[in-house]
Amino acid sequence: MDTNVTIGLIQAHHDVDGNEPVQVHKQSAVEKHLSMIREAAAKGAQIVCLQELFYGPYFCTEQNPKWYQAAEAVPDGETVHLMQDLAKQLGVVLIVPIYEEEQPGVYYNTAAVLDADGTFLGKYRKQHLPQVQAGPAGCGFWEKYYFKPGNLGYPVFDTAYAKIGVYTCYDRHFPEGARLLGLNGAEIVFNPSATVAGLSEYLWRLEQPAHAVANGYYVAAINRVGWETPWNMGEFYGQAYLVNPRGEFVAMGSRDKDEVVIGQMNRDLIREVRNTWQFYRDRRPETYQDMVELLP
Repeated sequence: MDTNVTIGLIQAHHDVDGNEPVQVHKQSAVEKHLSMIREAAAKGAQIVCLQELFYGPYFCTEQNPKWYQAAEAVPDGETVHLMQDLAKQLGVVLIVPIYEEEQPGVYYNTAAVLDADGTFLGKYRKQHLPQVQAGPAGCGFWEKYYFKPGNLGYPVFDTAYAKIGVYTCYDRHFPEGARLLGLNGAEIVFNPSATVAGLSEYLWRLEQPAHAVANGYYVAAINRVGWETPWNMGEFYGQAYLVNPRGEFVAMGSRDKDEVVIGQMNRDLIREVRNTWQFYRDRRPETYQDMVELLP
């Protein structure tokens, strides 16, 4: 594998009003993101990650069974097949976060990982779901209405360009999974998100650089932008970024614009940082048993 890998992160506003039919949402968002993926590839991106549930609004703002229609099989749904063809055509690795139907009535917040030849490498299912994640004016994200917690662990995918992990949105508040991704061999961890301004915005530039430092890998954080109607529950504040194992920001997007954020990952820096800060060598797992107990 090459020492340097070019990373593309896509942040975008969802332009369709939530009252429109599900298929209208999907068609509009997919068309927009196909164009932006091509733009990322034209700028040299070798690995491209989309935002959480990229092909629609962040519908967890409401509890409405209408949105179950957005779910697809993974990998046998139309969106994954479309993205497999695109990955092969462009020679890029794609992380594609979509709404997965495992079987009727069983749904997950899932990211499909596609290699640069279009091969489906596997999927990650979001592990941590808030009961109700607080937003402005008492609004919230009703994630447990739509998703089961993930059940596939913390896989790492050996792609054509790097070993990658996925850790979706609310997952980022939990260092345990971030550490397991590092122990499983991740060189870069992607966090596709749908995060609005308010309670946790100050953590956006704090938690994930800390994960990068603690685990000696790159972290790529992706967020959508703008307000989504008719809910207008909060501003998705963009600022997708790539951070290196020293906790330094390599690239960052704007707060409010559709944007392809491009950054360089350097594999040699991972080795250099890990040889300087020997956090893996100095771990004491035999002292951590209480972490897997239901305490307090």
